[in-house]
Amino acid sequence: MTETKASLAGVRVLDLSRVLAGPWASQILGDFGADVIKIEKPGAGDDTRSWGPPFLDNGDGDAAYYLAANRNKRSVTIDFAHAEGAALIRRLAPKCQILVENFRPGGLKKYGLDYASISAINPAIVYCSITGFGQTGPYAKRPGYDYIIQGMGGLMSLTGEPSGEPMKSAVAVADLFTGMYAVASILAALRHAERTGEGQQLDVSLLDCQIAMLANLGANYLLSGEAPQRLGNQHASIAPYQVLATSDGHIILAVGNDGQFHDFCRAADTSLADDPRFNTNEARVVHRQALTEALDPILRTKTTAEWIAALEIADVPCGAINSLEQVYADPHVVARGAVETATRADGVTVKLAANPVRMSATPPVTRIAPPPLGHDTAIVLRELLGLGDEELSALRNSGAI
Repeated sequence: MTETKASLAGVRVLDLSRVLAGPWASQILGDFGADVIKIEKPGAGDDTRSWGPPFLDNGDGDAAYYLAANRNKRSVTIDFAHAEGAALIRRLAPKCQILVENFRPGGLKKYGLDYASISAINPAIVYCSITGFGQTGPYAKRPGYDYIIQGMGGLMSLTGEPSGEPMKSAVAVADLFTGMYAVASILAALRHAERTGEGQQLDVSLLDCQIAMLANLGANYLLSGEAPQRLGNQHASIAPYQVLATSDGHIILAVGNDGQFHDFCRAADTSLADDPRFNTNEARVVHRQALTEALDPILRTKTTAEWIAALEIADVPCGAINSLEQVYADPHVVARGAVETATRADGVTVKLAANPVRMSATPPVTRIAPPPLGHDTAIVLRELLGLGDEELSALRNSGAI
């Protein structure tokens, strides 16, 4: 695919964000063809460059965490706490259609990089502010971390075994939810800006996004006034929809309707479907403990592989619980191209999780591996601002870049 055929070809993103939610959003924009200019602090860079191990073996110290969220970007080192550095950012802003930042509300105002200052020089800019708690409200000034948001936003109260402690997700889902909501809102605002020339500030918070992503469980509470309880690996509204032990491990049994339960019972040679406690989903949810006790000895009679083979023939949804080694070796995962290899500007080859979206005309493409710190500073400042060798040297000597 040529660069000009990319969905976001011709769109430039000024990325002042770091860690995960903001970089996740800007990486997706980059995957779809936007030119993402990642602004990093000279000598340090994004915090996640040092969040390891594991690290790349080339001595640069870039951690896997950084690699996960920073492909398709150009790394430009500018210290905007330095007056000359802030001035460079303001000169770059009119060259960009989108700005992404994740500083606390008001944190960029002292540098003249807040929305009011940037929109004064680029009225059409889409300025996306990602924070823990939003631009308004009593918690606005608090720092926001994924773990805290999973707790405050209700997710942890719903996750874990009923008799155990509340659990967070192993993956920073509040950050990732927020990054994806940010992408959707950025593209909507960009469409508006292209039609009207009017930019806007987007106020995207981790807590707001986490609460929105409570989805059906949040809706259950809003409808009934009763808080859903932790159910471990079981489902609040469907049964059996859970993990069960087999003779050699575990299986996920995901029965979504009464027909599938009857199909399961035929495949398992059991008459459970005739039991009035289990013949409808509503009854199975009410009697979920009895159902689990009834299913346990049945599932233990075969191996996981034997059950999957039998239930797939019966068209009953089920699946194994794979280790990451098994995930990446799975023939379907391999066939779908879930992992790709990219070579960085310093010659180091890295394996990355590919963008999962398939598009028939303008598919996402990895054009740039996660860049070494500051690799593109001179290139971008020459290309967009026309700076020469003497100006670049002076900025380096002053500490601005």
